[in-house]
Amino acid sequence: MLDVLDTQALRAWARRSADALGAARGDIDALNVFPIPDGDTGTNLHLTLLAAADALDALPPAADRETAWRAFAHGALLGARGNSGVIVSQALRGLAEVLRGAGDLRTGLARAAELARAAVSRPVEGTVLSVLATAASAVRDLPGDLAVIAARAAEEARKALARTTGQLEVLARNGVVDAGAAGLVIILESLVDVVTGVHSRHEVPAPARPVDLSESPSEGYEVMYLLDAPSVDALRRDLDALGDSLVIVGGDGLWNVHVHVADAGAAIEAGLAAGRPHRIRVTYLGGRAHVTGGRGVVAVAAGDGLGALFRQAGAVVVTREPGSSPPLAALLAAIREAGSEVAVLPNDGGTRAVAAAAAEIAREEGASVSVLPTLASVQGLAALAVHDAARRFDDDVLAMAEAAAHTRHGHVWVANREAFTSAGVCRPGDVLGVVDGDVALIGAELGEVTREVVRRLTSASSELVTLVTGGETGEGLAEAVRRELAAERPDVEVVTYAGGQGGYPLLIGVE
Repeated sequence: MLDVLDTQALRAWARRSADALGAARGDIDALNVFPIPDGDTGTNLHLTLLAAADALDALPPAADRETAWRAFAHGALLGARGNSGVIVSQALRGLAEVLRGAGDLRTGLARAAELARAAVSRPVEGTVLSVLATAASAVRDLPGDLAVIAARAAEEARKALARTTGQLEVLARNGVVDAGAAGLVIILESLVDVVTGVHSRHEVPAPARPVDLSESPSEGYEVMYLLDAPSVDALRRDLDALGDSLVIVGGDGLWNVHVHVADAGAAIEAGLAAGRPHRIRVTYLGGRAHVTGGRGVVAVAAGDGLGALFRQAGAVVVTREPGSSPPLAALLAAIREAGSEVAVLPNDGGTRAVAAAAAEIAREEGASVSVLPTLASVQGLAALAVHDAARRFDDDVLAMAEAAAHTRHGHVWVANREAFTSAGVCRPGDVLGVVDGDVALIGAELGEVTREVVRRLTSASSELVTLVTGGETGEGLAEAVRRELAAERPDVEVVTYAGGQGGYPLLIGVE
């Protein structure tokens, strides 16, 4: 018998829970009719606990108890999948808050039930929330023996699981218990196994009759993402107005967001407004949508002039204002227009997250979409130059990515305010030379800075220099660069395009 849930015991419990859920996931999936009958609750819970167990295994063998509990909760948060997985990850966070210190399992279960319920926008009885609350309440006044507390919590949770059928109409109609609650019972019973050293058999109640899947929604999306943000209060309000099954868990600046919505783009844009969403996952809840055939490229352009260049090269173009990202809806519409196999050229670091989100939605609709890591317009032009719709899609994407990767990029512009840069402090009127995304030099004269940027970008292996001009000033700079290269590097080909981009007199690419 164990007296305390130390690091070794926690590792054993996490792995035991993951293994038990892995063995039972098919049976739990078969119970899944709420909140939507998508048959993945067992799989999602298994993946959530597997992530928690893997986070513990990554720690040094001598990791202390506090470190272990923090890793356990963090791993579950990062790996949480689906509605039930996200809720359970928050319950584990509650346990960790208490048990990493001097608290006991009774207090930990109470905190777990509290945090899990608070994470759900519209709590429903007959779910994992009510079963967890029953388990916590049942042990509140028990003596402090770990084995007794764990056993009573698991026992009462299993009894509460049986009652869920009568608590929720959709469960009663299908003759099933709640799938998420069934997974929670296995997690609690696995704790008893570890504490007592006796491995029990984990039963999953079978459906009383064939499950009716006719209520599966005909449209809509499950949207999940991790979010770096100081607060999610405004996000909760925004997402609650957009959809349902809203669960937001986490804390300390990192959150796991889950919601079912009709407009996946709006849910992701709400995350972009709140902070930095990443690991975005979008699942179309109504099966595969029809996608038109064909191969295409979508290019994001900072202005109409650059847009015309990309359009002439055969791309579907989405324009954006300099310094901003295009609307997700516009990118998604462009991907749908481009076809069923689409390469996306974001051509800007800040646009990549929006492009990735649009690609996720399009993939769930049946398209094959690849977002290339183009950070500048000249990289996008280089990629588009080698695009060949006659090649296999994967081969075409690889060729385009290689062309972009082999293109160094830079530009010059005039500062309009004082700021700190990687080359020092700049002041209004200073000319900035940017090389591969970083301010590399600050000068007083456009021509001088432009020549230095070109020198830093070119090397003995350079073959092609692409110049994209913005207005008459850019045309003059491009002509000066052409003359200098003709004198010093006659082996290098120079190509000039009129981009008309605002703010940047000259964009420079070197392949």
